[in-house]
Amino acid sequence: MNIVFAISEVEELVKTGGLADVGKALPLALHALGEDITIVMPYYRVLDEQLNLATVTEPQTLFTEGQVYHFNIRYLQWHDIPIYFVDSPEHFMREGLYANAFDAYDDNGERFSFFSGAVLQTLKAIDKQPDVIHCHDWHTAMLPFLLNHEKSGYFKDTATVFTIHNAAFQGVHKLDTIPYLRHHPDISNQVHGGYVNMLQCGIEFATKITTVSPNYAKELLTDLGSHGLHERLVKRQADLSGILNGCDYTQWNPETDTFLPENYSTENFHAKTSCKRVLQEKCGLPDNADIPLIGMVCRLTEQKGFGYILPILDDLIKHNVQMVIVGTGDPKVCMDLGEFAQQHPDQFAFINGFSSEHAHLVEAGADFFLMPSQFEPCGLNQMYSLAYGTVPIVRSVGGLKDTVIDHSNDLEGTGFVFDDPTPYALLTCIRRALLAYYEDKTKFREMQLRGMRTRFTWEAAAKDYQQLYTSL
Repeated sequence: MNIVFAISEVEELVKTGGLADVGKALPLALHALGEDITIVMPYYRVLDEQLNLATVTEPQTLFTEGQVYHFNIRYLQWHDIPIYFVDSPEHFMREGLYANAFDAYDDNGERFSFFSGAVLQTLKAIDKQPDVIHCHDWHTAMLPFLLNHEKSGYFKDTATVFTIHNAAFQGVHKLDTIPYLRHHPDISNQVHGGYVNMLQCGIEFATKITTVSPNYAKELLTDLGSHGLHERLVKRQADLSGILNGCDYTQWNPETDTFLPENYSTENFHAKTSCKRVLQEKCGLPDNADIPLIGMVCRLTEQKGFGYILPILDDLIKHNVQMVIVGTGDPKVCMDLGEFAQQHPDQFAFINGFSSEHAHLVEAGADFFLMPSQFEPCGLNQMYSLAYGTVPIVRSVGGLKDTVIDHSNDLEGTGFVFDDPTPYALLTCIRRALLAYYEDKTKFREMQLRGMRTRFTWEAAAKDYQQLYTSL
């Protein structure tokens, strides 16, 4: 099949978050299964500075009602996959992908509506008639709408798959700030109170809708889980499926990880102790192999559960435990964590920043990894933690529920799971984890090794997508 990925970022080329990980891993896995994959993405300033790619067609002109847009198409052969870049300096030659240092760009609705139309124009220009165009998140959510109303007939045999990576980000913009759509003859039905909800358009017009874990697909059918879009999704329930993201075990493997002071595996698990010692040293915590160490690496936002974490720190620190949190985000959360670290330097460390070295070292050196998220469409850190024998403590939401089995299951347990969205529920869960750590070291080690043998591969995800494409 001819599959086109329309996506705003691809890891290894440009990345702001987990969307880019999917943008790299899923096309590569599908290509390995023999599918004909093409990627179309914006040509950002950072790509121009790094790659300086040549154009591959004549300059393109895109007409809308009352608007004319000019752009070029640039090309890169990447891991045997062709990538075509929409080069429109007016839209993409900027400091950041979606925002400058302080705020999101006011014209993001215009930028990515234009990009959705430019993807279709690019496919015509390179004479590519895909079986499926796979669109990702709000940045490409207008593409199914535009294709549905495309009059040339060029895409009459093309289906669309729209993947929701996080329903909290919907691309809601005033229509009068989107010249590309403002005069479209069929846009009026998508306007509510003067605004267009781009994610909602993708849900309404895509042939099939997917999201990044089976449990998150169920949550999207609720008001809370869908952030208000549940009625639209319930109507499309028969076309909605959850396919679990995979994990890149070439980057996250304790046997080969170059960030670690000593590599380890299920066969020489004792070497994990070296990673714990170095982590304690780098964080200024006392070197103690026997004290349980809880790690956390994430954006410091409400979504990640800091509304549950901050109220229990005083109670948690009364236990014989150490804790390391690494991340950036909400200034108030940063300040609270920094002050707490100053008050408890022997038990609590906070690193305000992010680096791959810190992320890998926490995954390897901690005994537990904390993810008490309000919502988590898929989550990757719990997968990394399992691979590193670092026991996850998670809330039973989204992909966390799909990937972590509670310790109460003696034969299959891989972590500790709680349900209620309250600080007390989190504290109770952590206490269960600490009790298991101290109570039976043999059983705890078995759980760590069980996690290390657990695999969530992109090959499995790609086969599920392949089956979905084939059904279309």
